[in-house]
Amino acid sequence: MSARRGGRRDPGLRVGMAILAFLLFTTVFVPLLTPYDPVAQNVSNSLKPPSLSHWFGTDEFGRDVLTRVLYGTRPALLVGVLSVVVSAVVGVPLGMLAGFFGGLPDRLISGWVDVMLSFPALLMALLIVTLLGAGVPSLVLALGIAHVPIFVRLARSSALLVREHDYVAASRTFGASHAHVIRVHVLPNVLGPVVVMASLGIAGAIREEAALSFLGLGIQPPAPSWGNLIREGVAVIFDAPWLAVIPGIYLTASVLAFNLLGDVARDALDPRDIVDTATQKRTTQ
Repeated sequence: MSARRGGRRDPGLRVGMAILAFLLFTTVFVPLLTPYDPVAQNVSNSLKPPSLSHWFGTDEFGRDVLTRVLYGTRPALLVGVLSVVVSAVVGVPLGMLAGFFGGLPDRLISGWVDVMLSFPALLMALLIVTLLGAGVPSLVLALGIAHVPIFVRLARSSALLVREHDYVAASRTFGASHAHVIRVHVLPNVLGPVVVMASLGIAGAIREEAALSFLGLGIQPPAPSWGNLIREGVAVIFDAPWLAVIPGIYLTASVLAFNLLGDVARDALDPRDIVDTATQKRTTQ
């Protein structure tokens, strides 16, 4: 059932929004939710199992795992959202330019995209982070650049479809400029697919940020990140399995939330639904 027809009754929408609301709440209010410092060490309290005082136990340095997992939400969402903004801001205009004008601009942009897509996105991000160094700005730029080709192809496909419509030809006949046609006719038709891809892209960027941090190329310890928390937990997986399991659950839940919201948005913005709705209105009039 699409989000347009099901609305708030859609279980995917409810689950996705609930997880996202929880993540945003903990991101904003985490200093009020836990009394512990995410980086302060207390080695005399190391590797304690979950208890009333430490709900998710402690790590090998005696730090509260719940606190570090909650603080790890911040870089995950920040990198996920900002990297997709970078991808969309760069990729969508290039894609509309290639699809609307065709010819040499299309060949140049499409050729560059083909070269970029010959490298896996995570490998491309890894190479960029290696050159720029670790940290949030580098992660945002690396993941943003790595996913630009996806938004270019998406916007190009939408622009190719729109430019063949009669109303675009009519606008040109009446002397509308290219900028006017792109702004009024092309951009609104591109935004729907971009919204869907943005939600799915955030999920992918969160996952890739965790992977880079796991490899030691993302958020650097002692700053908490789900990726480096999992890496620390894997080292003592048999003595303290909760160290890897808990951040893994949070990572999985966040990726699931954005994937669910992307699926709902895709159904809501499905052109076939729009056509079906218009047809039903005409037959009932």
